[in-house]
Amino acid sequence: MPVPPDNRIRINKCLADKGFATRKGADALIEAGKVFVNGTRAVLGQKVGLEDKVEVRGDKPQSYRYVAYNKPAGYVTHSPMEGEKEIGDVFNMDGLFPVGRLDKNSEGLLILTNDGRVTDRLLNPKYDHEKEYAVKISTTVSPSFAKKLESGVNINSPTPPARGGVPSPRGGVVGEKYLTKPCKVNLVDAHHFTIALTEGKKHQIKRMTEALGVSVVSLKRLRVMNIKLGNLKSNTGREIADKELQTFLKSLGLTS
Repeated sequence: MPVPPDNRIRINKCLADKGFATRKGADALIEAGKVFVNGTRAVLGQKVGLEDKVEVRGDKPQSYRYVAYNKPAGYVTHSPMEGEKEIGDVFNMDGLFPVGRLDKNSEGLLILTNDGRVTDRLLNPKYDHEKEYAVKISTTVSPSFAKKLESGVNINSPTPPARGGVPSPRGGVVGEKYLTKPCKVNLVDAHHFTIALTEGKKHQIKRMTEALGVSVVSLKRLRVMNIKLGNLKSNTGREIADKELQTFLKSLGLTS
């Protein structure tokens, strides 16, 4: 029975799910004329279903790599603006791309990979994958402050201007209040704490603390799911492999 139209997906996503390439890499294979659907050469943007036979001729599924990288402060993850530098300027990406991002002034763990399947599985909030950060704030950390963070904080949720939002001081658009999900906070000392979140709205931790009248001095990501930064030096990376990789991929639903 044919797959209903709603269940058909773009061919580049199909190839990424099968492990041939990232979506961008899949588009390159299609443009090179190496992809066929039911014996006919595929075209960019084409949609396929379970009943379709999708082939990549002359190419085998690529070998995936997963790297834990310690991003230094002062560099953007990607798409630098004039005068900015990105991590690719100081670290050999070797065909890898970062999954998600860290703010320019933040540092710590980034997952680098050439596996396009990881992006949605790791970043989509519906999966509730935990990320942990070390935070230094401008004032003394109190137990009541920690409890407020843990129970959820109302922060401004950006909305398009056409829907009634007004420009914010940072150049975004302020709309409805958004209540953050419960999180875990551990007090380290008078000015430091760690926080583990299962969501990742833009500048979320800074917006949460500012909503409580406190400014962030520094922010460092320590962990993404089971992948830990550990003693990794700034601007260096290490391969994620063996049991650590197996646990990571299984938690993402990419292996059984």
